[in-house]
Amino acid sequence: MRVTVTGATGLIGTRLTAALRERGDEVTILSRDPDRARASLAAPGVDAAAWDPAAGPAPADSLAGRDAVVHLAGEPLAQRWDTAAKERIRASRETGTANLVAGIAAAEPRPAALVSASGVGYYGPRGDDVVTEDGAPGDDFLAQVCVAWEREAERAAALGVRVVRLRQGVVLDPSGGALGKMLPPFRLGVGGPVAGGRQYLAWIHLDDLVALQLRAIDDASWEGAYNACAPDPVTNRDFSKALGRALHRPAVAPVPAFAVRLLYGDMAELVTEGQRAVPERARAAGFVFAHADLDEALRDALG
Repeated sequence: MRVTVTGATGLIGTRLTAALRERGDEVTILSRDPDRARASLAAPGVDAAAWDPAAGPAPADSLAGRDAVVHLAGEPLAQRWDTAAKERIRASRETGTANLVAGIAAAEPRPAALVSASGVGYYGPRGDDVVTEDGAPGDDFLAQVCVAWEREAERAAALGVRVVRLRQGVVLDPSGGALGKMLPPFRLGVGGPVAGGRQYLAWIHLDDLVALQLRAIDDASWEGAYNACAPDPVTNRDFSKALGRALHRPAVAPVPAFAVRLLYGDMAELVTEGQRAVPERARAAGFVFAHADLDEALRDALG
């Protein structure tokens, strides 16, 4: 297959690009600095083209005739959310996706599918409610970002492109993302539940996320929103205990909500609130998670 990937040098994009190459697919990556991106991936058979998502439409010749485009580019969420950071987070997803779809509209022939990242933050804080893909969007900042992100991606459907929106949970990989930021205090034995620990955490092993992306690329029956998270979301307290077990460290030091807000600003909502999201549509389609048990998934990710 021929696949174009944005955000290919990030945590998820690097692994996806490797998986595509391992199975013999031709991969084109879109990057602000294509030479540097090509060198960092060090993957033979990967082409690269220049594109700044904020500056204008994606290059049509890098999208034309592709079996799929996978859109992962976006400003990192794991930073202190001040006013400027919020604007970067929103614009990178809303404007960047609009510019990608503008490139798709100009491509001839157009790609067959667009697989766009999103997040379970789409649903907003939901307490103990089990949330499937039919759940309504929330109204907090991150939910509004996800709604705008998905709206721009879905515009490709009017162009005859199959659109899949993968609402990702917290990705378990020690090299980055939320787990990477959790590890230092837990390794020192001072980790523990945050803000009481009752909020739910929808999580997924990186291998399963990549497998879902490949399925979304390959399976023409997949369309619309899919929760990209393991079948058994857990509370922050239970996640903290499982991480402590995986590291053979205590995980009993509580972290009050006000301390997280002082450190991260509005980004604190990522860890003080949550969603009990479940992957109803993926499981109904027969997708089998290789890492459905949290203890096993953490051992594998940290091994």
